[in-house]
Amino acid sequence: MTFFCSESSSDPDVDLPALDLLLSGASAKPGRADVMMISSDSDDDAPYVPLAQRLQQRQNHVMIRAPSADHSTSSDLHHHQSAVSGSEPLSTQQGGSARRKTGPRTAEKVQASKEEAVRKRNDHKEEAVRKRKDHKEEAVRKRKEQERMKAERKAAAEAVKALRPEECIKHMVVTVDPALLQQEGGGALLAALQTLGCSCSIEKHTLPRSIGWMRRAPCAQTGEAGTSEPNVVMHVTVDDFITLVHGYIQEGLGRSDCGPTLTSWVLERQRQHQDKTLSLVCVCGVCVCARGRRVYPHQAVGSSLQLHTGVPVHFLSTWQDFSNHVTMVTKAVAEAPFKRDREQTGFSFHLDSEWAGGQKVDREGRGLVHVWKRQIQQLNRVSADMAAAIIAAYPSPQLLLKAYSLCSSDQERTSLLSELLIRRGEGTTSTSRRVGPELSKRIFLFINSRDPEQILDSNV
Repeated sequence: MTFFCSESSSDPDVDLPALDLLLSGASAKPGRADVMMISSDSDDDAPYVPLAQRLQQRQNHVMIRAPSADHSTSSDLHHHQSAVSGSEPLSTQQGGSARRKTGPRTAEKVQASKEEAVRKRNDHKEEAVRKRKDHKEEAVRKRKEQERMKAERKAAAEAVKALRPEECIKHMVVTVDPALLQQEGGGALLAALQTLGCSCSIEKHTLPRSIGWMRRAPCAQTGEAGTSEPNVVMHVTVDDFITLVHGYIQEGLGRSDCGPTLTSWVLERQRQHQDKTLSLVCVCGVCVCARGRRVYPHQAVGSSLQLHTGVPVHFLSTWQDFSNHVTMVTKAVAEAPFKRDREQTGFSFHLDSEWAGGQKVDREGRGLVHVWKRQIQQLNRVSADMAAAIIAAYPSPQLLLKAYSLCSSDQERTSLLSELLIRRGEGTTSTSRRVGPELSKRIFLFINSRDPEQILDSNV
């Protein structure tokens, strides 16, 4: 049986496109694209199945075998319906509605947004510039602090170096009053100072014919021009000295019109210059003479003045001696700070001398005898010979303590060492004496006293 179907069929029950899909096994007749031929050849023994039923069975078979085709078909159908209706997908519609709800951005909002962005960018730039500036200032501050500390360390090192005996004289300036240069030995004095290696300055002094000293700063970083030393050497002429001594004699005789004496004249100078340490120099030869008569030997006059005022008087024979005296005082003034620092110790009882530098003791105990001897020599008025006599009898403190314990009374203990002989020298010139009760008692108190405030010489 053969059927011919065309697109112009008016049967409403037949859907040609669906039929075209369902009948996948049908073949189109060649030569005509719009006519499809379906043939059904069956054997005589096969039961008869109506065409409608067979079409229904084939339709069910195709739907079971190709579900993806149905899915794609439905998807295509969905897109086809959307295109036909002229509307967009739901997601697109929702997005458009959301944009329409916010509304378009106005020109003011756009301008404000740009200004905010520019402001933030400028703030960020300013913050970066400020951080760089702070970092640079901190680096400069640290560098200046390091330079300052370095300069201070250098100045301290230079100051210490300037106090050394071989360097201190270079930083001394000797100030000389012009009136002293008019004396006979002025030229010799300048030559001696130049040879010494110090600087010399000619300045007008309030004390006539005097010499002062000034110590220059070791480096310019300290900001100090120099410090003035309190020492002053004043030259007194022979005539002035004779006049002052004559006034002293007249005062001793009870005369009221005697004039200034040597003591009153020095006391007045001390009152006017309380920050100075004054010393007098007189170039007068062996003795002082007044009007052809010998008044006082110069040693006696100087001792009488120093007892009353504390000012020493140096009597020199020649101007060369005067120049040598000034150079000697210059060295002493220059080295005074170094010696003062060397003598300073942390403990008042520390003996700052060359022999008290310590005694080495090895593991076998060699050297303990010398330590014991030095402990005895720490006592006042105890010489090396006295200490040697004591350690010869008692080589260790333990032996001396044992000897004290064997004594029956304190009087016997205090006089235990009094009969020990102290020998000095050798041969025929040697001498000997005893330790004596005073030193014996002091050593007893030194060894046995438990009072830390015990004064060893209190009961002598």
